[in-house]
Amino acid sequence: MEQTTSALLQRLSESATIAMARKARELKDQGIDVISLSLGEPDFDTPAEMKQAGIDAIHANDTHYTPVPGTPQVRNAIVKKFKRDNGLEYTPDQVVVSTGAKQSLANVVLSLVDPGDEVILPAPYWVSYEEIVKVAGGIPVVIPTRIEDDYKIQPSELEAAITPKTRLLMYSSPCNPSGSVYTQEETAALADVLRKHDRIITVSDEIYELINFTEKHASMAAQPGMWERTVTVNGVSKGFAMTGWRLGYIGAPTWIAAACTKIQGQFTSAPCSITQAAAAAALKADPTLVSGMVDAFRRRRALMVEGLSKVAGFKVNQPMGAFYVFPDVTGLFGKTFEGKALQNADDVAMFLLEEAQVATVSGAAFGTPECIRLSYAAADDVLREAIARIERACGLLSD
Repeated sequence: MEQTTSALLQRLSESATIAMARKARELKDQGIDVISLSLGEPDFDTPAEMKQAGIDAIHANDTHYTPVPGTPQVRNAIVKKFKRDNGLEYTPDQVVVSTGAKQSLANVVLSLVDPGDEVILPAPYWVSYEEIVKVAGGIPVVIPTRIEDDYKIQPSELEAAITPKTRLLMYSSPCNPSGSVYTQEETAALADVLRKHDRIITVSDEIYELINFTEKHASMAAQPGMWERTVTVNGVSKGFAMTGWRLGYIGAPTWIAAACTKIQGQFTSAPCSITQAAAAAALKADPTLVSGMVDAFRRRRALMVEGLSKVAGFKVNQPMGAFYVFPDVTGLFGKTFEGKALQNADDVAMFLLEEAQVATVSGAAFGTPECIRLSYAAADDVLREAIARIERACGLLSD
């Protein structure tokens, strides 16, 4: 029997975060004590209010198909959330609820990108952006950034990357993997560029909105003249510790929302009805409900930045959101261990896994091969131990 897969599948790369998590699990199965800082998942449980809403939905027999873009209950909750938290006016038919924000992003790209269209990706970018663009036949156009600029692009760099083929700008703020947050002023400056180009739709990924250590979250769609040319992507996974529930959503102009509903209708239809009930409870809740979790992440951020800044070869900045640090590790390139040189971030990540028993992710997967990503969604004592292991392992390297 011929065992061949499609050319599309062969063009795609495996998710680096999932691959590293798998390697860490394999070592754990061998009895090796691995600290995994590779996956972006809060180590908190879903708040009781959300769990109870799901339980109530089960007892109410809300176990049937729902409309493809989501129940009226959850879409109305999203409309109110957008207005309350972001100053954005949407109607329920401009909201589409999906099985996670990853599906929301895929719906948008598949609805708007034709083969040969260019999609601008400020690097570092979330690992799946580039692969989703490839699925649609689009061409990723990467804008590199530097740690000295907190991994944020400048308006002049955005303008220089735009061509007649540019269809989308995709970015996240707070950013996975860097933790960078675009301020209101920085968002406005990018909007000044984007308003000059009528073909470009901005995909603003705001899934980490609630894990933000700045004074106020900035939504691109709230900038003057940007609502009609922006898709706002969000969800409940990160801010409400609901990763396993699988629910993301978009707010978008009607024509884009209708297109995403059509795409989704052929792939998955609606998300789980029980999840939608729990998500509606989350979105109706006061965001201060999760302030304790955010405070814990703020404390852990300080722990990680302080500890990793002392590791020779690491250059660390202060991330302003999410729960990642993204150090530049070029200071380790060329150093050797047992006769083998570390040539790149892939080598550094593998060295730390094998010698420090700490799982991280190479920045190459995020378009920034000078760095590695470490999640601090773990207990304080676990993070301290991870830092100590990393420092000991890097002390074994020779020039």
